[in-house]
Amino acid sequence: MSTPRFKTLDVRPGLLRGEEPFPLIRARADELKPGHGLTVIAPFMPAPLIELLKSEGFRSTLERRKDGAWSVNFWRE
Repeated sequence: MSTPRFKTLDVRPGLLRGEEPFPLIRARADELKPGHGLTVIAPFMPAPLIELLKSEGFRSTLERRKDGAWSVNFWRE
């Protein structure tokens, strides 16, 4: 398997405006083609999102960033 190419979605600005990020994350995840992934940057660990996408066949990796935010990579094998 080749390494997926990731697009980044930073949900922090939208959260600061009071926007719910899930619809945008859902749309981006649904658009993923084979060999592509999505990196979500959030101010908290998005555990429910990770579990939901895992149940749909997505793999993920999680990293705490130096700025305190969380970076989660999602992809399908």
